[in-house]
Amino acid sequence: MSKILKINGLEKTYKSGSKTITVLQDISFEVEQGETFAIIGPSGSGKTTLLGLCAGLDYPGEGTVELCGQQLQDLNEDERASLRNEHVGFIFQNFQLLPTLTALENVMVPLELQGDKNAKDVSLELLEKVGLKDRVDHYPSQLSGGEQQRVALARAFSNKPNILFADEPTGNLDEETGEKVIQLLFELNKEAGTTLIIISHDLELANKTQRILRLKGGKILSNEKTGVV
Repeated sequence: MSKILKINGLEKTYKSGSKTITVLQDISFEVEQGETFAIIGPSGSGKTTLLGLCAGLDYPGEGTVELCGQQLQDLNEDERASLRNEHVGFIFQNFQLLPTLTALENVMVPLELQGDKNAKDVSLELLEKVGLKDRVDHYPSQLSGGEQQRVALARAFSNKPNILFADEPTGNLDEETGEKVIQLLFELNKEAGTTLIIISHDLELANKTQRILRLKGGKILSNEKTGVV
């Protein structure tokens, strides 16, 4: 299997007055194409910072990131944005839906940015898969939290990403709704053959993936397979 993500010697620091705060230190790991992978750790362990670096949303102080065969340090902002638009999907804790667009229009956005003439049909099919066939014309404010996250799921898979980053995907949902969203996430992911990277503090969720990377204090504690096929 080919490596879709290669992280080598990442470090990230921030200045706070006269002090330098180290958020990540000596982070190295690889993710296989099609693998489900969890990055877990307590609050403040550097999980979300690491996601931003992996997806090219931020720059490391040291180290390299290779995403979908591209060395991110060699790309400018426009090239990074193009790479994400073509190959990367995102799911966020707070849904990140555009409030002035309907559920259907939110799902269509990535496809329209790519100039896909079938954007509407593809988006309708995805919304039906996540159980929102009758809610396509509703705005985010008219949807429950679980429904908004299902719209976000449909949007994340709309451009058939090679890799999908999910940052605390059930963080704003109750337990029952969160379980339904996670089931949908893994079903869609298996169907699409996408590489899935979940950022979470939830060990139960992480154990559903094939590999778990544990962070603490900005360092890797372990990187182990779970036994999930």
